[in-house]
Amino acid sequence: MKSIHVLLVEDNEGDILLTREALEEGKLVNKISIARDGKEAIDFLEGNNHFQSSTLPDLILLDVNLPKKNGHEVLHYIKTADAFRHIPVIMLTTSSSFNDINSSYLNHANCYITKPVEVEEFFRVVLQLENFWVNVVKLPT
Repeated sequence: MKSIHVLLVEDNEGDILLTREALEEGKLVNKISIARDGKEAIDFLEGNNHFQSSTLPDLILLDVNLPKKNGHEVLHYIKTADAFRHIPVIMLTTSSSFNDINSSYLNHANCYITKPVEVEEFFRVVLQLENFWVNVVKLPT
């Protein structure tokens, strides 16, 4: 079974823990990297600071509401940079704002998902995401 490297860009420790647990339960993701703010996400992709030995992720899960640089700024950076635009970006956020949804798609997000409040539902959504992006979709190499 194939596996992938996911970059989770999330500042909420509870959501980091839940997402990590859900991805580990699915057993398809073999590496999960964490960036806790928008600037750290960009540093990760560029290999700056303590991310010098990092490898590019196959998939990015990106929150909208982040410190330092918000998710829209990070998404715009990713999708306008030749080296990163091929990486699928899933907006996984608590925001259900039409402005956030529209802005995400205008900046070429691959999909937009509002995080479910219930833990069981959150796990189900993350497992479906994982299954789709690992078993159904052909990711670029």
